[in-house]
Amino acid sequence: MNFKNKKIQISFNSPVILAFTIACFIVLLVDKITGGVSTNALFSVYRSSLLSPLTYFRFFGHVLGHAGWEHFIGNIMLILVVGPLLEEKYGSANILFVILATALVTGIVNFIFFPYTQLLGASGVVFALILLSSFAGFEEGKIPFTFILVAVIYIGEQVYQGIFVQDNIANLTHIVGGGVGSALGFVMNKNKMSRY
Repeated sequence: MNFKNKKIQISFNSPVILAFTIACFIVLLVDKITGGVSTNALFSVYRSSLLSPLTYFRFFGHVLGHAGWEHFIGNIMLILVVGPLLEEKYGSANILFVILATALVTGIVNFIFFPYTQLLGASGVVFALILLSSFAGFEEGKIPFTFILVAVIYIGEQVYQGIFVQDNIANLTHIVGGGVGSALGFVMNKNKMSRY
């Protein structure tokens, strides 16, 4: 086989996941430049006036904000591993919908139930994608055993940490994100959401 004339090209195979990653990176850079003011104003959700348009923006924007480089890298590495495969399988529009739905649901849950806790980061999206990925081999009338294992391990760990470990991790956000990913995985695999 002749490899001399073959050119290796970079493929932008996952536009939604790449755009999400770049947006999170830019938001973190701006956060560092503004000393956290931008993230507090736009990219974290907390109890604020329902009359403020920024409240509604933050319901979505909080998934772009991160507390620091370690937080950003931990979330984005998992998204970059799982996300492109899911975007290829389900289509860009559906993955964008999963991200937006996860952001909205986790933002509203935090707004209602944790009024004095500021939520930011893409960990809810990570859990949604992880649970969604376990539906990849879904067949009509069958629940993949991998889904059961992933749900028990990931969600079980979050319940355990939420009860017994005192840290700054929003365990309920992980659980809710996983729930959104599971529900949408079920719907998408039942062909109720068209692939774009």
